[in-house]
Amino acid sequence: MNLHQQKQEFEATKTIYESATLEFKNVDGFDVYNISIPFERDGKHYLFGRVERREEWARSWVRLFEETGQDEWTLVENSMIYTLEDPYISEIGDELVLGGTHVQYESGKYSTYFGYFYRGTDLHNLYYFTTGPNKMKDIRLVALADDRIGVFSRPRGNEVKGQYGSESMIGFTVIDKLEDLTADVIENAPYIHGIFGTGEWGGVNQAYLLSSGNIGIIGHICYSHKEENGQEIKVYLNMAFIFDPVTRESHNLHLIGSRSCYPPGPAKAPYLTDCVFSSGIVMREDGKADLYSGVGDCQAGRITIDYPFAPYGSIV
Repeated sequence: MNLHQQKQEFEATKTIYESATLEFKNVDGFDVYNISIPFERDGKHYLFGRVERREEWARSWVRLFEETGQDEWTLVENSMIYTLEDPYISEIGDELVLGGTHVQYESGKYSTYFGYFYRGTDLHNLYYFTTGPNKMKDIRLVALADDRIGVFSRPRGNEVKGQYGSESMIGFTVIDKLEDLTADVIENAPYIHGIFGTGEWGGVNQAYLLSSGNIGIIGHICYSHKEENGQEIKVYLNMAFIFDPVTRESHNLHLIGSRSCYPPGPAKAPYLTDCVFSSGIVMREDGKADLYSGVGDCQAGRITIDYPFAPYGSIV
């Protein structure tokens, strides 16, 4: 069964308990999308969001928002402005690590991009400390049970496509401390095979250490599709799988969300009408999980789903 057929089967049988579009305040004239997962600091709930005008591309900023109501987030005034796209966070020890994609221009034209990483214990005073490989997005960190740090990479390009058929791969390696996170380490992370099929691509969006010692992954998996009207679209789906960091085997990859799970809304471009870009999950008191995601590259949404790692332990 190809990914398009898997999507159709998922949408015919899915169970979504709640569905909401997030509202962002004090950013009039801008969209907020491709957010980090919500996190807690000093008794308050925050997230980072990509802020960009609808009609512009590759000209965005990452800003900090505080939860001010149900599915309502308000810009934290005077907070740091990061020249990044698609923020994500990891909590390593007592430090918060913020990552995002920094786009570079040359002579006024888009040239390349890198993953930038900031760290610190003070949410309002994070320090830039390292850079990922050239043209690599979706680098993610996870604190492991032995206090080391797991690192997921996401190489993509013609070389990968020619060798493996898929447009991207996911790599994984382990480092002892944040100071060891370098472009070379990320670039040379050995690949996890069997994640993506021919023509597919995707990556890790948030990784969770589970009580079983496995790592639960929330990610995105994608393919191109030509609709009946001839319009070619990029289909981005929310997915989850289990990764064993000892055996390096992956299990139980399955879809957990698609565009149809979220409330109707606009898209930044016609080819992004079937696009959801995972942020990650936050556990609820009722045992279900809130899955956060960018929607159509112009909104952010939340859906409530069953815990996607249920047979493999709870989140540590």
